[in-house]
Amino acid sequence: MAKDHFQGKYEVELKYRLTSKSGFLETLSQTPHEVMLENNTESDCYFDTPDLALEAQNKSLCIRTMTPSGIKLWIVKGPEEDRCEATDISDADKALSMLETMGYEIVLKATKSRSIYFVGEFHITLDTLANIGDFAEFAIMTDDESKLSQYREQLEALAAKFGLTQFDLETKSYKEMFTES
Repeated sequence: MAKDHFQGKYEVELKYRLTSKSGFLETLSQTPHEVMLENNTESDCYFDTPDLALEAQNKSLCIRTMTPSGIKLWIVKGPEEDRCEATDISDADKALSMLETMGYEIVLKATKSRSIYFVGEFHITLDTLANIGDFAEFAIMTDDESKLSQYREQLEALAAKFGLTQFDLETKSYKEMFTES
């Protein structure tokens, strides 16, 4: 079940800044959903070349470890806005070492608390970034590029059920937010 939610090379994702995490959780409690995990700590190591070639190409490379779930991921985003691919890895330390051996450098280390819920075919993440705020991401992954705009509309409708509007949308990536803070 969980694996199906994270398959595809495209991710339609809408991120909203929450004014009330408790209000969001109250709405979630009244919405049919499944829990994948709650209150995991995610540690992300973002990589780039010394000349920041990935950033210049609007690409992002990250190794993520999650505790206590034990999930470890290799994540690549870009260059298109909705392009995102992730794969499970068994040894995050080895992956970090391999990237450094290939000449990549860690440009940012970031940590957040994350819970992941499934509402139908969509997944919702509830994130807390220390000294930055609380966020909800409404998302779906797909290989079908023709469905991206349709999914975006459906995600907007789902977010509206949580009282979230265009005014709550956050367009900055977490990487950008961490870099600015």
